[in-house]
Amino acid sequence: MKNQRRDFIKTAAIISAGGMLAAKGASGTMKELVALFPANSAFELPLLGYSFDALEPFIDAQTMQIHHDKHHLAYITKLNEAVVKEVSLQNQSLEQLVKNISKHPESIKTAIRNHGGGHWNHSFFWTLLKPNTKPSEKMEKVITDNFGSMEQFKTNFEKAAMSVFGSGWAWVIKDGDKLAITTSANQDNPLMDISAKQGTPVMGLDVWEHAYYLKYQNKRADYLQAFWNVLNWNKVEELYTTK
Repeated sequence: MKNQRRDFIKTAAIISAGGMLAAKGASGTMKELVALFPANSAFELPLLGYSFDALEPFIDAQTMQIHHDKHHLAYITKLNEAVVKEVSLQNQSLEQLVKNISKHPESIKTAIRNHGGGHWNHSFFWTLLKPNTKPSEKMEKVITDNFGSMEQFKTNFEKAAMSVFGSGWAWVIKDGDKLAITTSANQDNPLMDISAKQGTPVMGLDVWEHAYYLKYQNKRADYLQAFWNVLNWNKVEELYTTK
């Protein structure tokens, strides 16, 4: 993921007075919002690449729109506000910022951790969502070799996701040639040098309540089971193979 300045391409459209731009998707039926920042801003809101209702009925359109257009955008706005205060960080990529949390100035360390983590995590998460994909035979074998079976893998992952107290994420990370399941609180992730379990994420699931509450209310377990229907196994395999 190349999250450098101007990483994400703006859709050509008319700039609205509200400081945002609305663009029709390929289907001509959806609207996606792209954040507009000043010329010296580092980070922008990525397009989803699919309509808000593409994951129905497993993740509802309203949740996707609020999650993307409101929550994710808020992290980016706060991240840009933090970075602009520290010249030494203004040429760093998002991944560099996230990986080196412990090295940042104390005055903005928490902001980079929370908002930089939130931006990276969500940008990663959107790419992992796609209905009707299945793991290849190669990926099935990788999962079986690491966890015993696909069924056991899903059980272990759901158990880990359920164990997150309050807000956080569940991850599958690559640690050498092995895969492992881990979790993080808030917007932390396994790339961060402050993480108790570090590794390269190949899969992640947002278990903040805003990711599922409109449809599932307090039934996180139902959301976890629904997730398997929209997990982009093609992306998981790509990340496993190339990272």
